[in-house]
Amino acid sequence: MREIRATEITQLVEKLCIEACYVLSDDIYCGLKNRSAVEKSPLGKQIIDTIVQNADIARNERCPICQDTGMTVVFVEMGQDVHVTEGFIEDAINQGVRQGYTKGYLRKSVVKDPIDRVNTNDNTPAIIHYEIVEGDCFRIVVSPKGFGSENKSGLKMLTPSAGIPGIKKFIIDTVATAGGNPCPPIIVGVGIGGTMERAAYLSKKALLRPVGSHSKNETVAQLETELLEEINRLGIGPCGFGGTTTALTVNILTNATHIAGLPVSVNIGCHATRHAEGEL
Repeated sequence: MREIRATEITQLVEKLCIEACYVLSDDIYCGLKNRSAVEKSPLGKQIIDTIVQNADIARNERCPICQDTGMTVVFVEMGQDVHVTEGFIEDAINQGVRQGYTKGYLRKSVVKDPIDRVNTNDNTPAIIHYEIVEGDCFRIVVSPKGFGSENKSGLKMLTPSAGIPGIKKFIIDTVATAGGNPCPPIIVGVGIGGTMERAAYLSKKALLRPVGSHSKNETVAQLETELLEEINRLGIGPCGFGGTTTALTVNILTNATHIAGLPVSVNIGCHATRHAEGEL
């Protein structure tokens, strides 16, 4: 049994909160530069170049990429042979968020109750997802999620007869309805299968997959390629001002499901789909 102190988790989460908000991941950064080279709209190209410049400034001057520093989503991959000592894991994670958002001068956007809407003033509580695996590994991914993009996400319970055409229509309609609101070029995370909540979880997790990667399932990989091409033909373009770059990638994760169901969830990430990861 491997032991990890709660204070170690707090320190890691604090660091990752700041890094995620200050430093755009290399895959998205490169994806933006690659799309700038092929963007057909002069204004669209100028906007992408400005986004890249903004990312450079944030990285070099240690300041947030975007003023909406998001609701903190935390993915925990924890081996079954790990034991957290000297505190409760969720308290440790939330303390890390609290410290990270204070020390990093990050905007605190979380309200305690969706009805009363009183700010917690420390960006807690985080949304925490756990995956228990074999062994004694402990890995955390912090993904601050802004709501300009989150508000444009969607979920639909299709029937199996809808098939691939129905899946594609729902995804494309969701992106088309979002328009320029989620600050494109966007990352399109898609979860297919499972139950309602499982599909939603997969679509959020799909945003973490590197830009330019593809599903190992050939059918799903082909669907990703087709969807990206069709989405970029919508003409929404960078920041909604028109162009040939509406999305950088479409990432799909799938799950076993019921014979009578075909849940599909779309989680949209903005051009600053932030995430940082670390291990203990």
